[in-house]
This record gives sequence, structure tokens and C-alpha cells, in this order.
Amino acid sequence: MIRVTPSIAIDEGAISESFVRASGPGGQNVNKVSTAVQLRFDLLASGLPGEVRTRLTTIAGKRMTQQGELLITAQRFRTQERNRQAALDMLIRLIQRAAEPPVPRIATRPTVASRRRRLPAAVKASCSNSSRRQRPRPVAR
Repeated sequence: MIRVTPSIAIDEGAISESFVRASGPGGQNVNKVSTAVQLRFDLLASGLPGEVRTRLTTIAGKRMTQQGELLITAQRFRTQERNRQAALDMLIRLIQRAAEPPVPRIATRPTVASRRRRLPAAVKASCSNSSRRQRPRPVAR
């Protein structure tokens, strides 16, 4: 089990890794060695609470596959081990972000002063827009 927060741990069985060739600089090494990591995280098998799973799906965006897996690719470093750690760190950061409940929005009313400022501006805009409108001309027969 990998501890993400004090109350959330993920099962290591929900994570699978595969190594692919990285793009970018690296000389001849980039053509021979598969150093980039593709980490797949199965949300259903992870044991995450439902609301965290929902927020994680939203945060992940395009990284989510149609099978319900989170796909993270790390190819920043030249070694497999550092890329593995980078991908795992990225996964943990995403889960930590999803574990934070969103701050509820507190509805506020516009102040009296802001309403006083807004109304004359709205009347002026309305007048200028109505003066630009073309009136339909009668059709000559």
C-alpha cells in the first residue's frame, strides 16, 4: 500500500508500468534504451473513496482512458528509475489534489454603490446600441 494522505492509501496492484522509448535529446542512447515510463492507474481497483475518484477523473482530464485508467507518461530524465519515481510522484500529487474537498462558494449580493455605478453605464450602452440599429425600410414595388 502506498500512503497518499493520512486517511488514503492506494493499492500497488492498481498500478502498472511499461517502459517505452523517450523522445527528445539523448544521442544514440535515445534509440536504444526504453527510459520513458507509462504508468497506468486503475481507478476502480484502487480503493479510493467515491468522491475522491470523481474529483480525480475531473482533474485528470485527457489523461483518463475510456477503460477508466489514469495514464501518466514520464520521460523527463535519462534513467528509468528517475522517470518511474517522477510518474509515481505525479500520481500522488494528483490524488492529493483530488482528496481536498472544493471550497464551497458563498453567494454574495452586489453592493448598493456597485448597483449605482452599473445602472448609468447600462443606460448609456443601451442608448448607443439602439442608435446603431437600422430600421427596416419599406420595400418598393
